[in-house]
Amino acid sequence: MKKFGPHLRKAVLALAAAGLFASQAIALPVTEPSVDRPVVFAASDCYAIGQQVAAQNGGTLAKASQATRGGQQVCVIVVLVPGKEGQRPRRSEIVVPMG
Repeated sequence: MKKFGPHLRKAVLALAAAGLFASQAIALPVTEPSVDRPVVFAASDCYAIGQQVAAQNGGTLAKASQATRGGQQVCVIVVLVPGKEGQRPRRSEIVVPMG
């Protein structure tokens, strides 16, 4: 039983190394986006729109997410507007069409 341990350890290491090399050999090639298939970064667009809306309303951006309403892509923006006379902030949800 003592002679079996080192052989098993070597076999496991060899299999792990072979798996590592095989995974590198079959890795998919990296392709650049083409004009035919534009990449849309909707979340970052909604975030930028949310920052503008928050600035216009004098509040801070709490949440910016993309949604579909009525078959149209929109950004749902949540802005926290400071309350009057030390009251807690008011939550304001604004829906802005994307595009």
